[in-house]
Amino acid sequence: MEYLIDRRSGVATYVQIVEQTKRALRLGFLQPGEQLPTAREVVEATAINPNTVLKAYRELEREGLVESRRGVGTFVRHSLGKPQASADSALHAELTEWMRRAHAAGLDREDAAALVASVLDAWFPVTQSASAAHHRAGDAV
Repeated sequence: MEYLIDRRSGVATYVQIVEQTKRALRLGFLQPGEQLPTAREVVEATAINPNTVLKAYRELEREGLVESRRGVGTFVRHSLGKPQASADSALHAELTEWMRRAHAAGLDREDAAALVASVLDAWFPVTQSASAAHHRAGDAV
């Protein structure tokens, strides 16, 4: 698992790590029992503070997604993935094709993201408490 940190996003670095790990769990890239990269490996790959990595891993542990084994590492406890949401699913292929068409039509990343977000919000409204929690997490450093 490689973490891609966007320092200009306005999203706290540890939140980016948490969200990317959850995405990997949802898409089936991480399976129960697999080890996450060590804090040292993440620091070497991303040049971020080791405490930031540990904060992200503690948050994932608090949510019950991973477990730390002292002196050994951090391991996935369970997947968030559903077969129909995996990276090799029919839905993923359809979405990839839609993105290809959007790109061919001249939409840039922000245009496509706005379109997807509008449909996503219509089908899966964000509750106020979830939205507030997300904003609080994004404000933390």
